[in-house]
Amino acid sequence: MKKNKDTSNLIFSAFLVIAFIICAYFCSILIQDSSTFTDTFKLLAMSLMYAVFGLVLFYATRVGDGKQVKRFSLATLIIMVLPALYIIIAGLVPNLPFSEQIASHSQVVSFASVALGYGLPYTFLSGYELDTPKEDETDNASPEPATEETLSEQEISDAFDELAKTVPDVSEENVSEKDTSKENIEKGE
Repeated sequence: MKKNKDTSNLIFSAFLVIAFIICAYFCSILIQDSSTFTDTFKLLAMSLMYAVFGLVLFYATRVGDGKQVKRFSLATLIIMVLPALYIIIAGLVPNLPFSEQIASHSQVVSFASVALGYGLPYTFLSGYELDTPKEDETDNASPEPATEETLSEQEISDAFDELAKTVPDVSEENVSEKDTSKENIEKGE
């Protein structure tokens, strides 16, 4: 049953993205062909539309079962969100550095808008995680090794006794026999 639900979620997400691409295409044609809007307003409207597209992409790629995982990603904020925000603002404000180059290529502003729409929620949310029941974790987990804090003195002494039984007897007779046999091997006997 869960596999069918996952498949239906993937299909729904794919249709959602495709439908938004088609709607964004027709809306962008309407905005660009409109003579009543100024160039700044056209760029702003396109930026907002593509930022919503970024939000739709985030939703489509981050849906799932379980609970929402909240976190803050400074790297995503610095690498994705702030540059995308600057590109959008530089496309709107002509006195900023690189504004002429950005304004001459409106596709850059559109891509930056998608990155901003995707990056803002990704900075604060990472998606969904499944909650695993505690019983499964305890069954699959290997037992933790005992520490000195959890062992009594009797258990520690028993452990040392068992260890002493497994270590071979090292007496002076055994050591001298091994030394003489080593000398015989070196001599070739």
